[in-house]
Amino acid sequence: MTTIFYETLAVAQMTFEGEWRLDYESSWEGRRSAFPVSLTMPLRSGPVTADRLLPWLANLLPETHLAEIGQRLKVSPQDIVGLLGHIGRDTAGALSIGQPRKAGLNLQPIPHEEALERILNELPSKPFLVGNHGVSMSLAGVQEKLPVFVDEKGAISIPVDGTPSTHIIKPDTKRLAGSVENEAFCLALARSCGLEAAEATIGIAGQRRYLLVKRYDRFTDLEGEIRRLHQEDLCQLTGHFPSQKYERSSTGSGVTLKMMFKVISDLVSPAERQKLLDAVIFNVLVCNSDSHAKNYSVLIGAGGSAKVAPLYDLMCAAVYRQVDQNLPQGIGGRFIAPDLRSRDWKALAEDVGLSAASTLKRVKELTELVASRCDHAAGTVLAISGDPTRVLDRLIHEIQKRCKRIQRQL
Repeated sequence: MTTIFYETLAVAQMTFEGEWRLDYESSWEGRRSAFPVSLTMPLRSGPVTADRLLPWLANLLPETHLAEIGQRLKVSPQDIVGLLGHIGRDTAGALSIGQPRKAGLNLQPIPHEEALERILNELPSKPFLVGNHGVSMSLAGVQEKLPVFVDEKGAISIPVDGTPSTHIIKPDTKRLAGSVENEAFCLALARSCGLEAAEATIGIAGQRRYLLVKRYDRFTDLEGEIRRLHQEDLCQLTGHFPSQKYERSSTGSGVTLKMMFKVISDLVSPAERQKLLDAVIFNVLVCNSDSHAKNYSVLIGAGGSAKVAPLYDLMCAAVYRQVDQNLPQGIGGRFIAPDLRSRDWKALAEDVGLSAASTLKRVKELTELVASRCDHAAGTVLAISGDPTRVLDRLIHEIQKRCKRIQRQL
C-alpha cells in the first residue's frame, strides 16, 4: 500500500491486488478545502482503476534517466509506483507520494557558486540528486532540471524531507547554444503580449548559465509558509502516457488538439478554451515545435475548480536546425507551421467547437502583437545578463519572419 499526501494529510491510498487502484481517504473527502488527485478522478466517485491511475502517475516521472534512477534506488524503471515512492515527495502539483512533508523548513544550502556549478555538471549522471539523504523530487520532461528552494535573499538550497521547492533550475546545454536566453526571451515575450507565463531570470554558476524559473504551483500562506497548488498536465487530463504526448506518437494514438480542447471544455470550463487557443497560436508564432500535451497544464483548486495554468517550457526551435520543426499536434491536419493558412485555422476552430471568425481574428491580433513586442522582450533578457551566444537577434529574425508569413497566409 502506498499513500498519497497533501502536506501531512492523507489524500488517498494506492493498493495492488492484481493491478493498482486508488481509493480516497474519507477524512480527505470530508474536508472543505479538499481537491481531487485529478479532474478525471473526482472526489466521492469510488475506486479509481489502473487504466486511469497509471498514466496519471507516469506523467510525474522524468522521461529520461529512469534507468540510472532505478539503478541507484534498486527499483525497476518500469515500477512507476515504486519509483515515485522514492522520488515523489516534491513533484509537479501539490501531492507527495509515499511520505508526508516533514514539519518545518528543511533545506540543504548550496554554499557557493562553485558548489552549484558542480551540482549542475553532475546532473546527467545524478538526476534530481537521487540517492542523497532526504532528497525526494521528480519533474517530468527530457531536459535536465533541478527543483530548488530560493529564499527572500536569493540564496539557493536543495529542499529535503518533503519541503516544497520554489523554483526550477534549467541549466544551459551545449547541444542548444543559448537555450537559457532563448527560453527567458520566449517567456518574457509571452508576458509582454499579455499572456500568463512563468516568471524567470538568468543565473550564472562558474562556467554554467541557467534559467531560474519561479514555480507558479507554489504560494506563501498567511503565516509565511510555502504551500503547494495542485496541477496536472494535459497528458494526465486526457489519460495518456508520456510517450503519447505528440499526436503522431509511435503507438499511433497520441494526444490531439481536439482531445485537449475537449477536456478543457468538459472538465475545466468552456471559457478556458480561449486561453488554450492563445497558447497554441503563440507557440506557432514563436516557432516552438515542442509544445506537446505535457507542456500545457491546469491548476486545480478546492472541490475541483480549475483553470488553464500559465505558459511554461517555451523555446524557439527555428534557431536550431538539428531540432525537428514539425508541430507536435496538427492544426487542420497540417504539421508544418509555415504552411498554415486561414483554412487550417478555420478547420481547427470547427474541430474544437470555436468560432472560425473569432479564431482568425485572434490569430491576426497575436501575430501583430508578437512581432511588435520582440525588441522589448530582447531588452528584458539583455538587461538581466547579456547575450553571450548572440542568440537574441536570431530569435527576433525567426519569430518576426514566422509572424509575417502566417499573417500573409491568413
